[in-house]
Amino acid sequence: MRPSAGSFPYTDQNGTVWLAFMDFGERSRDRVVICVHGLTRNGRDFDRLATAMARDFRVIEVDVAGRGRSGWLADKASYGYPTYLKHMEALLAYRGLEQVDWIGTSMGGLIGMLMAAQPESPIRRLVLNDVGPFIPKAALDRIGERVGKDPRFRNHQEAADYFHEAYADFGIPDEVAWSDLTLHSTVRQENGTYALHYDPAIGDAFKEPMEDVDLWAVWDAIQCPVLVLRGADSDLLTRDTAREMTRRGPKADLVEFPGCGHAPALMSEDQIQVVHEWLLSFEEDEEDAAADAV
Repeated sequence: MRPSAGSFPYTDQNGTVWLAFMDFGERSRDRVVICVHGLTRNGRDFDRLATAMARDFRVIEVDVAGRGRSGWLADKASYGYPTYLKHMEALLAYRGLEQVDWIGTSMGGLIGMLMAAQPESPIRRLVLNDVGPFIPKAALDRIGERVGKDPRFRNHQEAADYFHEAYADFGIPDEVAWSDLTLHSTVRQENGTYALHYDPAIGDAFKEPMEDVDLWAVWDAIQCPVLVLRGADSDLLTRDTAREMTRRGPKADLVEFPGCGHAPALMSEDQIQVVHEWLLSFEEDEEDAAADAV
């Protein structure tokens, strides 16, 4: 089954913004996975993972506001987690989803953490890709050096060279994946050049002095099962933080991927298999429990 592209309008006091998504798998499936990308990325990063997992799940890739096919916010100060949480809740309501599994890379993982910590959260199981409840200032400063920039490229090759440098830590597995990333990360301008496929205003928050982010209280409120993925060379999710996440709060499972930093691309077969099998194991346990009860 080919994926279908969709979008819906979200209206608040700042006006209306259209929010985009890609839908993989059979809509009749009860098992639904939401995939949410990192700060400067878009939902198409999950294409390989979504295609593989669509054998067992319905998978929805989301473009957060200001990225990819989603609209840009009129009020630039609204780019932030309170807005993103409202948008995600609206997406679930629009698709009629009461319970979902959540895969979030970096920013997408933080959105998932905040949702999972809420009472009666719609998140059944949470996969956090290279993010946790403590983020060092140094990692935020590094991200801030690039986010919000608005470079122009004469052609896709120039864009590809830029992405090879910017995302060297992702561990992109092959040239086809690099090509797909370049294609989905750029948009053609009227003068024939290419720009990054996001609103540069998403970087405005990084113009202020950064401090460590401490969300341990949020982490301790999460009750659903959690899988933490960590790039072995990551500076955003330190090894100490990742190990502490296995000892407190929901006591997460932890898998480290060698050869990458922040954040693992989830494009290689071994990484996809880890996520797929972890989520699928719960479905198998539930089916066994149901069979035993009959």
